[in-house]
Amino acid sequence: MGERQFLLGLGSNIGNRADFIGQAIQKIGQIPGVQLLAISQAFDSDPVGYTDQENFLNLCIAITYKENAESLLSATAKIESDLGRVRTIKDGPRTIDIDLLFCEREVFQSTNLTLPHPRWSERSFVVFPLRQMLQSPALVKESRWDWLRTEVARNNIGSEGLRLWNGPTPWNTTTN
Repeated sequence: MGERQFLLGLGSNIGNRADFIGQAIQKIGQIPGVQLLAISQAFDSDPVGYTDQENFLNLCIAITYKENAESLLSATAKIESDLGRVRTIKDGPRTIDIDLLFCEREVFQSTNLTLPHPRWSERSFVVFPLRQMLQSPALVKESRWDWLRTEVARNNIGSEGLRLWNGPTPWNTTTN
């Protein structure tokens, strides 16, 4: 199987959110066959769905991966577990959440995964980081994402409940 690009969304709202996201990015980069391409700016966001919880820190990353989406989902679920994610309440608090959002132009559906992510366009904490990341030097010349650049630019979701993160970023924002 050839290398494909995936876009992922990461979020955390328990403990040191930036540290959990930094650890998750590092662990994703250590998955065999993964190369990290780009990291968006981080955003502090109000919770969606279950609102009786702390704010989230969210960002998106772009990677290349040599295996399939199900294999990547399995690897990211293990990272979530290793970083203390416990699933108790739907949309509830979590140390780390790693969502597979897109795999190039592919449409994929299984019992565990739907790509593109079915609610990505309804979530400002995904749309705004994607919009910014798709303009990064590593992705801006990638014609494979032209369709998504058009979609996020067209998306008129508001930025209510979303603030650019100005705190520490224990991850390297420049990639090779």
